[in-house]
Amino acid sequence: MWAFLGSDVMFFGTFIGTFMAYRNKSLVGPYPADTLDIPITSVSTFVLLMSSLGIVLALHYLKESKMALAKLWLLLVIVMGLIFIGFQVYEFSHFAHIGMTPQVNLFGSTFFTLTSLHGAHVSLGILWLIFLLYNEYNGNLTSENAIDLELAGLYWHFVDIVWIIIFGLLYLITAGDGVPPGGVPWTGGH
Repeated sequence: MWAFLGSDVMFFGTFIGTFMAYRNKSLVGPYPADTLDIPITSVSTFVLLMSSLGIVLALHYLKESKMALAKLWLLLVIVMGLIFIGFQVYEFSHFAHIGMTPQVNLFGSTFFTLTSLHGAHVSLGILWLIFLLYNEYNGNLTSENAIDLELAGLYWHFVDIVWIIIFGLLYLITAGDGVPPGGVPWTGGH
């Protein structure tokens, strides 16, 4: 698992580095200041971060053989992951509605690539957790093989950490980026 996460660090590092290298280089809008909705994304970020607490509690209760609580917390983590993905789908559809797509400019291209890759990782994590919950309901996930949930939790925490970096760089730092020198002001709106 550590080798996989190490390769994923390099994978995301490359895309985050590319985003930062091309930050504020789009010569046509929409620009980050025109599109990003920090309050909505903050809510989805909070939900994802709370899911990390949920997976810790699910693992704790699994190790204590308190299966009902372990199942409940694992289910809540899955629901929180789905809520996060729902926010991302909403955001993507909103962006498409106002004219920001991966094809429209450099910001759109790098934004959608990075956030879609993260969303794919969250989706993979959700599927893994659903599989574990299914096994838990069938009695195949117990305190004796809690390592299965521990590995999934490690992956889930990694995905959360990556999101903190993406949220900080993509949303908080670039949110004020408007028209760069030589750029054309965006006349669309939201």
